[in-house]
Amino acid sequence: MDFYLYFKAIHIIAVISWMAGMLYLPRLFAYHCNKGNTKETNKIFVLMEKRLLRYIMNPAGILTWVFGLVLFFHPSTNIDSFSLWFLVKIISVFLISITHVYFSYCRKKLEFNNNFKNPKFYKILNETTTVLMIIIVIMVVARPF
Repeated sequence: MDFYLYFKAIHIIAVISWMAGMLYLPRLFAYHCNKGNTKETNKIFVLMEKRLLRYIMNPAGILTWVFGLVLFFHPSTNIDSFSLWFLVKIISVFLISITHVYFSYCRKKLEFNNNFKNPKFYKILNETTTVLMIIIVIMVVARPF
């Protein structure tokens, strides 16, 4: 039995979970760095951010990469790794992965200093992730190049 479609389904589920976290975490950061927050409110944000990263985003990001590679190297795959659409897609995936690592860094900084960056910075960072996600979906579905 060929498990290609199951691998693809797991990959898509992981991507959806990862992107949900990637779109939600910067919003939490924007609320967290509000100067009017109490210490108790900041503790709640620290806990929410830590759990989102540890229990949803990190496993989903890892599964996305693992099953993406499984699909890429699977014998049923017909991807030309030198095609422009694939190169744009994989560069965008690397950029989202780097953003994920940066979010981990921001979470650690915000844990000790809720004035690390201003809310507008995190809102813009959120839009960056959205744009990368849109590029990836267009590259995979439409393969415009």
